[in-house]
Amino acid sequence: MKIAMIGTGYVGLVSGVCFSDFGHDVVCVDRLPEKVARLERGEVPIYEPGLDGVMARNVDAGRLKFSTDLGAAVDGADAVFIAVGTPTRRGDGHADLKYVMAAAGDIARALTGYAVVVTKSTVPVGTNRKVAEVIRATRHNADFDVASNPEFLREGAAIDDFMKPDRVVVGVESDRAKEIMGDIYRPLYLRDFPIVYTDLESAEMIKYAANAFLATKISFINEIAALCERVGADVKSVAKGMGLDGRIGNKFLHAGPGYGGSCFPKDTSALARIGQEHGVPQRITETVMAVNDLTKRRMVDKVLDLCGGSVNGKTVAVLGVTFKPETDDMRDAPSVTVVPSLVGGGAKVRVVDPHGRKEGEALLPGVSWMDDPYGAAEGADCLLILTEWNQFRALNLKRLASVMATPRMADLRNIYSAEDVLAAGFEAYDCVGRALPDRTDPASQAAQ
Repeated sequence: MKIAMIGTGYVGLVSGVCFSDFGHDVVCVDRLPEKVARLERGEVPIYEPGLDGVMARNVDAGRLKFSTDLGAAVDGADAVFIAVGTPTRRGDGHADLKYVMAAAGDIARALTGYAVVVTKSTVPVGTNRKVAEVIRATRHNADFDVASNPEFLREGAAIDDFMKPDRVVVGVESDRAKEIMGDIYRPLYLRDFPIVYTDLESAEMIKYAANAFLATKISFINEIAALCERVGADVKSVAKGMGLDGRIGNKFLHAGPGYGGSCFPKDTSALARIGQEHGVPQRITETVMAVNDLTKRRMVDKVLDLCGGSVNGKTVAVLGVTFKPETDDMRDAPSVTVVPSLVGGGAKVRVVDPHGRKEGEALLPGVSWMDDPYGAAEGADCLLILTEWNQFRALNLKRLASVMATPRMADLRNIYSAEDVLAAGFEAYDCVGRALPDRTDPASQAAQ
């Protein structure tokens, strides 16, 4: 099959590379010549484990190309995927569809024969029909079908998610389009991965409903964590006991500083707006969003409490600022709320993150970037763990405590135990969802 992938952002690039690894001929199109030039040189503009190797393999095999020429890519293509950004629109929470509709118009002008125009971007219900309207309005005799094929890629595990999916969702309305989409995903069908065929609206809704439900689990366990701290329970034990129930499952029940990234914040916001527009308010989703915001602000209070109520004039070492490990994505990360609050409170903030600096320098002004946790901790008054990168899971706690001015730790990912941290020489420790000695008096922790 010949595939044109319009957009080389996270979804477009990963999808195009993986489709080429299925054996299809893929051209990934981007408007930016400098980005295309980098891709042609084998430079991957995002951090995604394994992506560079798969990309190089398929470029060498001649199945994967990069171009700024949308017309040439669409000419003769069996399927044209729209994988452009749909950011949250300022002011109203809607998904901004201007890039999707612009791509639809460009595709219409470039079509030379029948093709399936497939929306890969996350879009509100009804968008695919609007894409069809734009194509018909731009070129009344265009021969095409539209399809909805939402992505379910986890950043940091995207290659595995694409190659071994829980399911593939395809919204189609014609047998011809269904046949082409079936041929595209044939390598997965042959290995018994589920292909769910449905109508356009259901496919669009599945994406939003899935992400909103996962975000709900995260906000739920974070509210439970706050309650656990008050009543003396351990949220890790609570989550384990819940997760063993097959009706609930153990995924997305890890208490922490709140969710972020490219999907959950904008998708919950968009779903809430869709509900409001149609007179069916999504109260649970709206509450999930509010709880997530409160959770992030509660993390700031934890650091302030550890530091005696103020961080003015104090040095805070922050380990991890991306929204999760194994990605360089900073979009709506908890750090974007927490770190500026500390800087605004007068703290001197030092940041260590394996891949966060590229985006973080613009998003976190006023911080110092360092490469080594121990160097960042030297002379610091508090050590704050915001992202659970593997290299932060086995730090030498005694060494950290020995170089800090006042060894205190805010472990917002529950990597360590209070017993281990305090035994290593820290005078105070806090985490999420676990009862500790009087957390309002750090000195009492040191006495334990």
